[in-house]
Amino acid sequence: MKKQIKKAIVSIMAAFTLGSLAAPMTSFAQEEGELVPEYKATYLTDPTSLDYTFSMRDINTNHTVNFIDGLYENDQYGNYIPAVAESHEVSEDGLTYTYKIRPGVMWYDMNGNEWAETTAHDFVTGLQHAVEVQSEMLPIVQNSIKGLNEYINGEITDFAEVGVKAVDDYTLEYTLTKPEPYFNSKTTYGILYPINQEFLDSMGADFGSLSPDSILYNGPFLLTNLTAKSQIEYVKNENYWDAGNVFVDTVSFTYNDGSDPEVFYRLYKDGAVSFFTVQPNLPIYKEVKAEFENEITQQRRQGSAFLLQFNMNRIKHEATGKSDDSQHEDTHSAILNKKFRQAIMFGFDRHTYMTQLFGEEFADTDIRNTLVAPEYVNVGEENFGDATLRHLQEMDPELYGDVNLEDGQDGFYNPEKAKKLIEEAKAELEVDGVTFPIQIDIPVLETVPLAVNQAKSLKATIEESLGSDNVVINPVLLAQDPYLAATFNATVAAEVDYDFTNESGWIPDYLDPSTFLDIYHPKNGTFLVPIGFDPILQEGAEDPYAEARKESGLEEYGTLVDEANAITDDMDARYDAHAKAQAWLTDSAIAIPIRTGGSLLRVTNVVPFSGPYAFAGTGGQRFKFMKVQAEPVSKEQWQKAYDEWEAKKIDASSISGEKEEAGDESDSKEETQEESKEESEETKEESEESKEEETSEESAE
Repeated sequence: MKKQIKKAIVSIMAAFTLGSLAAPMTSFAQEEGELVPEYKATYLTDPTSLDYTFSMRDINTNHTVNFIDGLYENDQYGNYIPAVAESHEVSEDGLTYTYKIRPGVMWYDMNGNEWAETTAHDFVTGLQHAVEVQSEMLPIVQNSIKGLNEYINGEITDFAEVGVKAVDDYTLEYTLTKPEPYFNSKTTYGILYPINQEFLDSMGADFGSLSPDSILYNGPFLLTNLTAKSQIEYVKNENYWDAGNVFVDTVSFTYNDGSDPEVFYRLYKDGAVSFFTVQPNLPIYKEVKAEFENEITQQRRQGSAFLLQFNMNRIKHEATGKSDDSQHEDTHSAILNKKFRQAIMFGFDRHTYMTQLFGEEFADTDIRNTLVAPEYVNVGEENFGDATLRHLQEMDPELYGDVNLEDGQDGFYNPEKAKKLIEEAKAELEVDGVTFPIQIDIPVLETVPLAVNQAKSLKATIEESLGSDNVVINPVLLAQDPYLAATFNATVAAEVDYDFTNESGWIPDYLDPSTFLDIYHPKNGTFLVPIGFDPILQEGAEDPYAEARKESGLEEYGTLVDEANAITDDMDARYDAHAKAQAWLTDSAIAIPIRTGGSLLRVTNVVPFSGPYAFAGTGGQRFKFMKVQAEPVSKEQWQKAYDEWEAKKIDASSISGEKEEAGDESDSKEETQEESKEESEETKEESEESKEEETSEESAE
């Protein structure tokens, strides 16, 4: 949906691209069945770009991370281990990162023909290209790398003055603007991936287009087929520098529009997919449960967050249930009113909404109440969620006095509060001539029954809580192409066509709360377009949406985020300042978290915890290390693998900061946080399933 999903991700189409596949490291002893050399899944949404330095969307990065190696990658415990880099050193002041490039990592074309060696110069080329194409990922590093922001703004015209330098073919140096103990986690993301300059010149504007020959490959797989709404296929790169850790020979995705949620069970039975999601609300659930009673396992909650997100500045009104312009104007005024948005937040019954996917028994397991996971980091003796609640209660003790921000339960649903807030909002808005009821359009992918049912649930609970004489939710049913055009594929504010959407999600890019909170920064936040504003990438540039941007209150939020990000010498103070920004965002109700994108029931053949785990970034979307077995994973196999994984994963509390030797797998304080967020990490295996599901059946979620 880093990846708009880190990537921004679409909950129904991308909810499952979150994780990558499971892959065992040699040090991890676990039981596994007879292995098979193929991984098979379905997908719902075609990629839109293969330019891995440009796109941050899951529908693209889910694939490209398997074709390209960056400096570091993730092992199964979330450690950052050397890939193209053999090691790295950090200067005493924390500002200079020097990477030693591994000799002999070669570039190949789609047919496996050798092209050139990957060198330090390729990383410089990659970042410069990302700036030239105005990468969606620029905010990840724009203010991190010295001189990069000035180059983007035109204050520097020579890229050689930016803080990335190839000292020689095998030595790469980054100079930062301020210390970032989590910088190494950013190296697994496409914005810092390499590009061969000669190949880039030869391709010109066609680099990264939707053709397997538009990029070179230095990673574990080669893309061999990309046919729209049909098939995506890749094969193992037999000449890959670390081919011994690639355990599947082929990966294939077959297009499925999601219209028949029971088809995935049949596909699994026919051997056409490597897993399927179990939905308790489907008519076949009893049959599935009887047949796979000992093989149905559940993912753990993940680090991602899926949101109910308002468009604060809607410009396009083609996908609508409204009848005239006055209704559009009234809706715009209402959405800019904080009490109106808060009324929606307290009137939305997440439990009932989640039963559409999980059934009554498991409905609460995946609920999230904050953008940043509550246990993402610790603030002294508090976790991040506790610190956020403290700040919320300081802001408004009456409204937030009984709120609970923990995962796994609905911390906000309160019809009594919702009714009080809507009456207060109504009184304020009617003074300005606003007429009720307010009509709110929500786009819905009509081919996916789950999407339709969730929209109906959302409509029913909000209208019941607030009164249909006050608010009417209009589910606007759309075919896939117009749906994507109005939502996920809209790249400028003028093309975003909804009042709010339940199909936006975010996966953290790196191990710091800023990876979440920066996405709503009023100048260059990644989620500005989905809420109606184009980023302001250059200082002093004219802003056609200045008035609405100011009315949104995001300038105050931006100040809070900037203040938090400026603190680099006291992590407790930094994280507490981030918690204050999270509290502002929660109180604003511009984006209302719904779920984490995990917790799904499934039957899978992927060996538990065999693949890379990454709480942040795209490293967990790789198929390297993953193993697939011939028979479904049993509950006993999964539990044993989980217990062993849990026992061996790094103790977060033992990590005090980044080590100077990159070869040390615990080289980053970020891992500290990553482990505190253990609950959303559910192993690679689960993430991997989530990945596919999102891509496919769960995308049909």
